[in-house]
Amino acid sequence: MDSEHPDDLGPSKSQLKREMHALQDLGKRMLDLSDEQLDGLPVSEPLRAAIVESRRIRQNEARRRHLQYIGKIIRHEDDVEALDRALSAFDAGSAEHTRRHHLAERWRDRMITEGDAAVAEFIDYCPSADVQHLRNLARNARRDAEKQKNTGHARKLFRYLRERIDEVE
Repeated sequence: MDSEHPDDLGPSKSQLKREMHALQDLGKRMLDLSDEQLDGLPVSEPLRAAIVESRRIRQNEARRRHLQYIGKIIRHEDDVEALDRALSAFDAGSAEHTRRHHLAERWRDRMITEGDAAVAEFIDYCPSADVQHLRNLARNARRDAEKQKNTGHARKLFRYLRERIDEVE
């Protein structure tokens, strides 16, 4: 081993294990998908077959070993990031996503109707928010509501609120 190039060692054994566990977790998320959802994913035929096969395995130890096998197959997939993004799109319909969406809607509606008082409350809830930008967004959305126009200011306010809520929670 050359002592002059210690950076050439590559990833540590612990890092390799973390990466393998991440791939197994990705595979575990795929096991709960329906056949229609599975068809919509960019997966190879061996991975699809392994996922379908896992549905009939009932013993815990056998399922654990099979999940390791699925992780190994995923490691050889062409685009693991695309697979993760596709799975995240299925997760977007989750209860937590819906809850945060409704929370942002309620804050937006309050800011349009109540004005700066609601903005101040939101700043207490989310101190990282830009006060001036938030007040400007709320004022523009309120102006649109008063004129009964839709120029997109309410949507901009919602997006900003949603991003801040995602940071806080």
